[in-house]
Amino acid sequence: MLNHDPVETRESWGLFSWICSVDHKRIGIMYMMLATFFLFVGGFEALLIRAQLAIPMNDFVSPKMYNQLFTLHGTTMIFLVGMPVFTGFSNFIVPLMIGAKDVAFPRLNALSFWMLPFGGVLLYFSFFSGSAPDAGWFSYAPLSTKPFSSLPGVDYWIIGLAVMGIGSVSGAINIVATVICCRAPGMSMQRMPLFAWIMFMQAVLIVITIPPLNSALAMLLIDRWLGAAFFEPARGGNAVLWQHFFWIFGHPEVYVFALPSFAIVSEVIPVFSRKPIYGYSFVAGSSAVIVLLSYTVWAHHMFAVGLGMWPDIFFAATTMLIALPTGVKIFNWTATLWGGSIQLTTAMLFAIAFLIQFVIGGLTGIMFAAVPVDWQLTDTYFVVAHFHYVLVGGIVFSLFAATYYWFPKITGRMLNERLGKFQFWIWVVGFNATFGVQHFLGLMGMPRRIYQYDDYPGWYLLNLISSIGAGLMAIGTLVLVWNIVRSLRHGTVAGRNPWKGFTLEWSTTSPPPLENFDELPEIRSRRPVWDRDNPELADWKTEKTPEDKGYRPPACKVSAWAFVISEAIFFILLLVSYVVFNSNSGENAEGPTASTALDVPRTGVFTLVLLSSSLTFWIAEHCLRRQKMGAFKIWLSFTILLGCAFIGGQIWEYTGLISDGITINRNLFASTFFTVTGFHGLHVTGGIIALSIMLIMASRGYLNAKRSPVFAAVGVYWHFVDVVWIAVFSIIYLGYLQ
Repeated sequence: MLNHDPVETRESWGLFSWICSVDHKRIGIMYMMLATFFLFVGGFEALLIRAQLAIPMNDFVSPKMYNQLFTLHGTTMIFLVGMPVFTGFSNFIVPLMIGAKDVAFPRLNALSFWMLPFGGVLLYFSFFSGSAPDAGWFSYAPLSTKPFSSLPGVDYWIIGLAVMGIGSVSGAINIVATVICCRAPGMSMQRMPLFAWIMFMQAVLIVITIPPLNSALAMLLIDRWLGAAFFEPARGGNAVLWQHFFWIFGHPEVYVFALPSFAIVSEVIPVFSRKPIYGYSFVAGSSAVIVLLSYTVWAHHMFAVGLGMWPDIFFAATTMLIALPTGVKIFNWTATLWGGSIQLTTAMLFAIAFLIQFVIGGLTGIMFAAVPVDWQLTDTYFVVAHFHYVLVGGIVFSLFAATYYWFPKITGRMLNERLGKFQFWIWVVGFNATFGVQHFLGLMGMPRRIYQYDDYPGWYLLNLISSIGAGLMAIGTLVLVWNIVRSLRHGTVAGRNPWKGFTLEWSTTSPPPLENFDELPEIRSRRPVWDRDNPELADWKTEKTPEDKGYRPPACKVSAWAFVISEAIFFILLLVSYVVFNSNSGENAEGPTASTALDVPRTGVFTLVLLSSSLTFWIAEHCLRRQKMGAFKIWLSFTILLGCAFIGGQIWEYTGLISDGITINRNLFASTFFTVTGFHGLHVTGGIIALSIMLIMASRGYLNAKRSPVFAAVGVYWHFVDVVWIAVFSIIYLGYLQ
């Protein structure tokens, strides 16, 4: 159910009303403002980096400060600029596009936002601890382990990213539930605008992308705080495992940024070409294919590690394969432009520039699929150029297009087109000057992440051009800021639909009212506003789209399933680490092993206890649906007691192991065992707390048959906890997969 604040009105624009707001539009604006603030922070760090590299053998900043700058620059741009700004547009636009009054869970939406500035404060508070993180935004082990990074900067980096990750996953789950459950009548999934569809795919990708990073962060923090050795080779750990876990997150993360860019361009180009998108189904379907394939390409970042011939062949092939669905989109956008009545607004110029810059970045990425080429160019400035052509050339240009396109809807004012085009040309020149020349620096052998360089032939000139280009991009960004400030005060009033757009957000006022719509046009095609304004040329008369069946599943249950999928990936990665470190252990292994330290029969009894709780939960749910509240409370109490008994058994086991000197820092078996079972125990404890809340609600009359979907959502989580324990017991206690 939507959960609006009754005191919030269009007139309540004080600071306190923004802090307390649960309106998706205000939260979307706050995401954008947060991203803008950190854009200036990360951009300033980039300018300092380019100032250091502008001339050979420069000592503008110290080596330590340089490492901190490029670590914070990368982390800031990825986690505090790129992800929040797209989440902001998604928050503001997606509910409007699908005809919803708000997101599925407004209060969760607010919590998701506030996790990001909290994580950002933690990250930058590291400066006050004596040292900011300096191991790179990828924090490769063992450089990020305690022996090489003894100061707490890396700890702040870990905790800050974990907090931001929780906020990102929560926000993504909210978008998933909103799209599935809150669409207006008539808005079938196949009728959704491409922006809404692709942002839905992006939310799904976030749900499955962040957990590998969280697994790696948890293991690294345990290494640093509790003395484990997951990533310390000197103590038996595996530094390459960090790279696997990080890039299982890191490469799908590229598409977390690319998909919203595709979504924006898929809206801007059709509107300013005055025709429908060419090949809607191909654009939508290829986005789903990208989500699936993004999980199969991570190790092309690791060709130089020495994985072996067959892994290299596999990841080279998947890297080439994932270019196909992106190429499909390029042809779709080009075909949409072909024959269209093109209007070269600022938004359209940035969208066209996005096509060109992103294609260049994509082509250089395909080059890295050739393993010999990758071996020559890896860790050179060619990689830096490729990376920024994809992320900056793709993401930032599409964001500028989105800003000029939706600014009238967000604020009710038009941005100045003349200033916009001036900014466009400054950015085109500055961007290509900055990163275009870096391709040549990489081919000439300049390594990335270096603090100084000698005056080799050509290096000084190309680095100077790159630094000047960075300054031009900064000037272009300031032009946009001035345009926004000026337009908010003196800009032309926008009206409902200044661009003659096709989708539902253009059917309401600018800015929209609290609940978004006074009335909705009939939705019979993918362009309902076009159909309303041009009834004789309505799309539904010539192109049939699948009818809306009208079914909307409970949002609480959809969100529960999305959450358990995310947590399942988290546990899979932890179990992978257990198998990696214990597959060769045996009776003669040094220190305790599973076969010598664990009491399998005793744990088997407590396993049956936990699994029995799923049965008692099912009976309780059955009683709730039939309004047998007395029986419901009895069976729910049994479920809670069985969960507590399992936790008691785990405490009993831990007490015995610790009394025998088996602690988390004893050896890799102990580290992986305590990590996997400890996180499972935390999840069981969380489930017990949720079940106890349900019992209290039932006792006070707040939980009844009508609210059974809420209880069923808790059941999805509780059954998931039991399924995870089956995997844990089979692998750790029974020795499967070892």
